[in-house]
Amino acid sequence: MTWTIEERPWDDPAGVALRLAQRAELDARYGSDDHEPGGAPSAAEIDVFLVATHVRDDGATAIGCGALRRLDEHSAEVKRMYVTPAGRGSGVAPAILRALEAAAKQRGWLTLRLETGTAQPDAIRFYQREGYREIPLYGKYLGSPISRCFEKALQAPPRSA
Repeated sequence: MTWTIEERPWDDPAGVALRLAQRAELDARYGSDDHEPGGAPSAAEIDVFLVATHVRDDGATAIGCGALRRLDEHSAEVKRMYVTPAGRGSGVAPAILRALEAAAKQRGWLTLRLETGTAQPDAIRFYQREGYREIPLYGKYLGSPISRCFEKALQAPPRSA
């Protein structure tokens, strides 16, 4: 599978469709629409939004997305990491995450945090495989019985001579 990953505005139609598909999948998994402590992020909160598109001879289809929300001067939070069922297993999820990590480093954010849910063991395994370590609940997730939080320290980009 061939794909491209590009930064797009939060309200990009393909990105909106991906976030709606993610929401529907999570609603089904949790049995309700009450599975996001602190509420959904808004355009004003998102600093980077990436969309992965599967490119074919007959056109292109959005298959994944991910976002960054700045937490403080040196850290950001991964939000809306999602890959469609058709794109899973293709390597696009790690590619999106690496692109988010690169975008964070370019902005001087050397710590990435994220929250995922207890009913998402596949996401938990993915983040652990990608080098994220479990941390105590933070911010909006404090006290949430359905949240698990993770963090990864990023290497600073090399300085040019």
